[in-house]
Amino acid sequence: MSTTLTVSYSRHGKPQEVAYNEEQTLPAVGEKQVRIEIKLAPINPSDINTLEGTYAQLPELPAVGGREAVGVVVEIGSAVKDLKVGQLVEPPPALGAWRQQVVADADKVLPFPEGLSVEQAAVLSVNPATARLMLTEFVDLKPGDFVIQNAANSGVGRSVIEIAKARGLKTINLVRREELIAELKALGADHVLLDDDTLRHKLKEVTGGAPIKLALNTVGGDSAFRLTFTLAQGGIMVTYGGMSKQPIRLGTGLLIFKDIQLRGFWVTRWYKKASREQVLTLWEELGALARKGAFRLPIEKRYPLTEFKQALEHAQQSSRGGKIVFQPNP
Repeated sequence: MSTTLTVSYSRHGKPQEVAYNEEQTLPAVGEKQVRIEIKLAPINPSDINTLEGTYAQLPELPAVGGREAVGVVVEIGSAVKDLKVGQLVEPPPALGAWRQQVVADADKVLPFPEGLSVEQAAVLSVNPATARLMLTEFVDLKPGDFVIQNAANSGVGRSVIEIAKARGLKTINLVRREELIAELKALGADHVLLDDDTLRHKLKEVTGGAPIKLALNTVGGDSAFRLTFTLAQGGIMVTYGGMSKQPIRLGTGLLIFKDIQLRGFWVTRWYKKASREQVLTLWEELGALARKGAFRLPIEKRYPLTEFKQALEHAQQSSRGGKIVFQPNP
């Protein structure tokens, strides 16, 4: 039997303090299993929260860190028919992504659409999937409709811009730093505004008085409060994160007289309820956009698993210009 290096943890706390390298035994491949070599594994905010012990769903300890990864099939069992050697796949998230290799049941392994780069596949299942589902699951948006979002430079925010553009929707994107405005406009954003108290005064000029039916919030606090005031009668604000760690406030008048609705979205819940066919259909749609140049999510730095402390510290910096990822097999 061979072994595989992992980034594991057996208690919760500061990620760079509780994580450690571990050599785990790699079992032989069973007839209905495959062996996968991990190519890239992003460090997402939810991964940081999981190591901290603050995420909504925590694995039994000890555990291997990370849930999102792209790997390549390097060995298949004799009874496996739907996967092939050399295919890009997502290993089962429950096994942990921050590892060199994994042996997994073939029926729990999902193939990525053909024609994707390793970089595109590495981020397809979380950020673009979250963006696409929030744009379609809550409001029946038509071409020309407006969507507003905060933290527009985040991974999900960038995906929202690209998917909305492909659907003919118009995006209003809120950021905290002026230097991000030109960058997001180059990505395809229709409007980029600073997320401050002048927002309401700028909106009429931006929209021409057209209603905003959907707001996407991943910040909370004052930013979410400002978003609620931008919504039209019966508008919906969908919250999928809480970067500020502040609660959401909603004006009483907005709730009573404008019937503003607050909803939450967790892509992990969607994956739990979705069938394999639904997941693959979603990925095919996203893959088609990716092949046209969408989801050009920048990667700021790649780290080997042995440099997990530096990688985890880097991933927690607020002024990053792209994803921090593990590259387990350089």
